[in-house]
Amino acid sequence: MKELLKSSNWLLGLQWLFFIFTNIVVIPVTVGAAFGLSQGTIVVLLQLSFIVTGIACIVQALLGHKRAIMEGQSGLWWGVILSLASTATAQGLQLSEVGGSFSVGIIISGIITVIIGLSGVGPRIAKLFNPGVMGVFMFLLGCQLISIFLNGMLGIPFGNEAQHATINLSISLLSIIIAILVAVINIKGPSSIRRYGLLIGIVVGWIAFYLIFGQQKLVDQSNSASIEIFPLGEPSWHIGIIMTAVLTGLLNTANTFGALKGTDEMYKNETTSSQYRSSFTITGIFTSTAGLFGLVPYAPYVSSIGFLKQTGIIKRLPFILGGFMFFVMGVIPPLGYFFSMLPLSIGSAVLFVAYLQLFNSSLNFFSQIKFTTNNIYRAAVPIFVGVIIMTFPPSYFETLPVVLRPLLSNGLLVGITLALLLENLFNWDREKQRN
Repeated sequence: MKELLKSSNWLLGLQWLFFIFTNIVVIPVTVGAAFGLSQGTIVVLLQLSFIVTGIACIVQALLGHKRAIMEGQSGLWWGVILSLASTATAQGLQLSEVGGSFSVGIIISGIITVIIGLSGVGPRIAKLFNPGVMGVFMFLLGCQLISIFLNGMLGIPFGNEAQHATINLSISLLSIIIAILVAVINIKGPSSIRRYGLLIGIVVGWIAFYLIFGQQKLVDQSNSASIEIFPLGEPSWHIGIIMTAVLTGLLNTANTFGALKGTDEMYKNETTSSQYRSSFTITGIFTSTAGLFGLVPYAPYVSSIGFLKQTGIIKRLPFILGGFMFFVMGVIPPLGYFFSMLPLSIGSAVLFVAYLQLFNSSLNFFSQIKFTTNNIYRAAVPIFVGVIIMTFPPSYFETLPVVLRPLLSNGLLVGITLALLLENLFNWDREKQRN
C-alpha cells in the first residue's frame, strides 16, 4: 500500500500509459477505416481496445509472465489484416467476407495459443527460435515499426489513404524536433530525467502541436454505437483467409519469445516454463476475445524492451498502474476521447526513438553467433529478402493467389519463415568448422 501511494510510481505509470496509448490508438481506427465501418463502430472499437488492453496488461503482470511487458494488439497481425483488406476488392471478395473469415481464423488461432500454453510445449517451440531467428525477428520488426512511425512523423496518414499522400513539411519539422529532443534526453540527460524522456517528449510535442496547428480530432465523439459481436463481418469460411490467420498466429508466437528472452538480462533470470505456459494461455484467451469483438489479436510487445532500456522502469507496479489508467480511459469515454486528441505525428516521433533500441536487441542476439563466409547466409537471406519485400508496392503481388498473398507480401512474415527454415534445417556449426 505504501508503494501504491507514492507519487513517483503514479508518474512512472503515467509514462507507461502514454506508451501503451500511442501504440494502440491508431490500430482500431485504421482497421475500422479499412473495413469501411461507421464512425460510431470505430469509436466503440477504440474504447474496447482501451479496456481489453488495460486488462490484458494487468493480468499478464499479475498472473502471466509477471514482468513489465506491454500486452497489446500485435503489429504483425495488424499488418497482415490491413494488407488483406486492401487487396480484397481487387480479388472480388467482399470486405464482410474477409472480416468474417479473419475473425474465425483469429478465434482458432487463440484456441491454438491456449493449447500451447496449457500443454507446456512453449519451451519446446522456443528452441526453434534460437539467437539466429530472434536476431532476424528483432531487426525486421524494427524495420516494420520504424517505417510505420516514420510515416506518422511525416504527416502521412495510416491505412489506404497513404497511397496518394504527400509529406507534410511543417508537421514533419515539428516531429523531427521532438524526436531529437527525446533522443538527446535519453543520451545526455541524467538518469532522474532520462526515465521520463518519452513523457517529456509527448507533453512538449502535444503543447507545441496545439499552439501551431490547433486541435487534432482523431474520432468524432458525437457518433455512438452499441457493442456488437463480429463487427468486421458475420463468420464465414474462406479457407485461404482462415489458413493465413492461423499461420500468422503461429508466427506471432515470436513476439512472446522475443519479449521474454529480450528481458531476461534486465530481470537477471531466464524465463521459466511456468512463465511461458501462463503467458501463452493469457495471450490466447485475449486473442480469441479479439476475434469476437473485431479487435486486432494480442501479444507481448517486443518494443517494450526499448522502453525498459530507456526508462529503467522494470518494476511491475508502475506498469500495472499504467494499465489500470488505460482501462479507465476506455470505461470513461470522455477521458478516452481527450487522449485520442494526441497528435499521431507526436506519438509517432516518440515511439520512433523508443523503437530504435530494437536494433540493439537484434545485435545482442547476433553477437551469440560467430559469422563466417559460409554461414552468413543464415542471417543475410531472411534479412535482405524481408527488407526488400517491405519496399515493394502492393501491386507487385496482385498476380499471386489470394491464399498466398497475405504471407508473401509481408516482409516480416517471409523473413521469420525463412529464418526458421534456415536455422532449423541446416547445421551451421558444421559449416563454421569447414571454414
